[in-house]
Amino acid sequence: MNNLFISYDLNVPGQRYDQVIEAIKKLGNWAKVQKSFWYVSTSLSAEEAVKRVWSVMDSTDSLIVVDATNKAAAWRNIPQDTARHIQDQWLK
Repeated sequence: MNNLFISYDLNVPGQRYDQVIEAIKKLGNWAKVQKSFWYVSTSLSAEEAVKRVWSVMDSTDSLIVVDATNKAAAWRNIPQDTARHIQDQWLK
């Protein structure tokens, strides 16, 4: 099983909190850590989890999933400089 940490920001216009939360809960055994930060134990990879959750989000939202088991991460719509920094520093 993979230990995933999921964080998201829902921005205008849609803000479909209920749909995003349901998508996260369907990934596996979950715990809500903070308002928009979740832990999920699942057989899915970070990329697979991102695809499932992102499917109910708006293009203006942002999402990151960190797989603590496999030292992997996937995201959508985070600032390019942040993504580049993560990629440059990951496993350094």
